[in-house]
Amino acid sequence: MKKIIRTLVTAAVVAALSAPAALMSPASAAGGGAASLTRIELPSPTGHFAVGRDTLHLADHSRKDPWVPTEDRKLMLSMYYPAVDRTGTPAPYLAVPEAKALLTDRGQLADFTTPERVAATRTHSRTDALPRIAPQRYPLVVLSPGFTMPRATLTGLAEDLASRGYVVAAVDHAYESDGSLFPGNRLLGCKACEQVFPTGELNRVSDGRARDLSFVLDRITGPHPAWRYSWLIDARKIGLAGHSIGGNAASATMAADPRVDAGVNLDGTFFTPVPEGGLGGRPFLMVSGDATLLPPDFEDPSWDQAWQRLNGWKRWLTVTGLGHPGFTDWPVLGDGSGYSHPETPLSGARSEQIVRSYVGAFFDLQLRGIPSPKLDGPSAADPEVVFHRP
Repeated sequence: MKKIIRTLVTAAVVAALSAPAALMSPASAAGGGAASLTRIELPSPTGHFAVGRDTLHLADHSRKDPWVPTEDRKLMLSMYYPAVDRTGTPAPYLAVPEAKALLTDRGQLADFTTPERVAATRTHSRTDALPRIAPQRYPLVVLSPGFTMPRATLTGLAEDLASRGYVVAAVDHAYESDGSLFPGNRLLGCKACEQVFPTGELNRVSDGRARDLSFVLDRITGPHPAWRYSWLIDARKIGLAGHSIGGNAASATMAADPRVDAGVNLDGTFFTPVPEGGLGGRPFLMVSGDATLLPPDFEDPSWDQAWQRLNGWKRWLTVTGLGHPGFTDWPVLGDGSGYSHPETPLSGARSEQIVRSYVGAFFDLQLRGIPSPKLDGPSAADPEVVFHRP
């Protein structure tokens, strides 16, 4: 079986496949309306816990940046964690310069909204919130975003996992997004795009991210942790998940790092293939979007190969009506702006519900031993979710 390619190979395809310009309808564009004045809001988390958020900057002084070799490799993390209710202050979605960079590289959405409005999207996490102390430490899930996308686009998923009892680290990889703020108020753009789009060497991104994610584990679970609340983490229970090439980074990291117990690929081509010998019997979830929503000239045999090589618990799900950007907050941002999204017919609320539900169920099962019947086969409650059968 051949599938539509999910990671974008040229800058033009990036704009075509993930551009929120597709969110606009002519009527909305012409007339605006009350919806354009309301505040965009992410869906509320489904778990029992309030959510705290920290920001963490990491620098790997043993490794040069693959895109700017005059600098050490640097990462920005948003750390989400179960928190004491009503402590801290509301966390922002994006900084305005980051939102401006995102809109500049995403078609015509900037003609219908503003960086300030996108940046002001309401989240459900709070900065400086007190951590919730529990009898047991919390499993860790690390999230890696799609190529050119900032970590903020996985906020809805991160908040939901934290509300369910996980510590979540969402990672920005330097020079791999349209624009991410680093210390010194430096907005780092996509230097990687300039190097890999002309050559198609997307494996350079997934290979480099595998090293990034192992370094993240070193710094937040090692003997001298960089995060002030690292003591919340149960380092014996670690999962990785990512969107697009971030999903490929999850499998690439697992192939090299035995500390990772389970992984999820959300609609990402395996530019770095799963090794022939598999992932050591560890569980892996593959969730793909609806291939009929993307151009048919991008064929991707990597999922069939990965499926054959995975040698542990595995599932391959396809979500009807969910396009490539639908695994992020994009449909929610579109709905909140009052625009339709032809590439992702599912509503933002339904898209988030499906992604959160199945990713959460997977990590509940694999990291916490909580049974989840929804992973056993099709459910009448989720008719959009199709189980792949070999």
